Amino acid sequence: MDLLDFARGPGWVLAVTVFLLGVAWRLWGLWRLPSQRDRSPPREGAPSPMAGAGRAILRGLWPRRVFGQSAMVTTVNGYVLHIGLALVVLAYAPHIAFIRHHLGIGWPALPDAVMYLSAAAVIYALLFALWSRLDDPVRRRLSSGDDYVTWVVTFLPFVTGMAVASEPSAQILARDAVLYRLPLALHLLSLELLLVWFPFGKLMHAVLFPLSRAATGRRFSHRGVSA
Repeated sequence: MDLLDFARGPGWVLAVTVFLLGVAWRLWGLWRLPSQRDRSPPREGAPSPMAGAGRAILRGLWPRRVFGQSAMVTTVNGYVLHIGLALVVLAYAPHIAFIRHHLGIGWPALPDAVMYLSAAAVIYALLFALWSRLDDPVRRRLSSGDDYVTWVVTFLPFVTGMAVASEPSAQILARDAVLYRLPLALHLLSLELLLVWFPFGKLMHAVLFPLSRAATGRRFSHRGVSA
């Protein structure tokens, strides 16, 4: 068994197991937190809890003008990062083949050129986010080791993935055997590292952000405050 066999076999099983159990453990921990019912009557004209939750989730997708240009730049960079990441993960032909192999579902892929541009945009957005964090004294002081580890485990799959994508995806899929085993092994291992870290670091925001915004929106709407 070489490194690629390990990444495709025991390493992948271990990473997915830690990911699923870790996410379930985090959600279970939140569900078990004690909560005290708000016995005060809602403000007159306050929206329903569901409407308040939905409004807060949608309102949080764009910064308020009072936060200034810096918040706008950070938000746009975040959209570039997340949209590019979604395109690379879900619309690149080898990735779709990987998903089909494990889950039995698939869909048409986008052209390779779109994937290369998306991956480049994600790498640029990650580098810009790191520079913004290091350049701003306040953000730098507020940053913890979690922020930097999360940045590294997100950055590595894209760098190793660009090393693997040295030829058109059609040629990669048409080949029966893997031509570059070590680069592919490193790419898979970097993805598995991300999955293992996901439940325990700030990547968990992908699961928790709608829950936290909904809770805030429900509380604010009950008090008649616009989220």
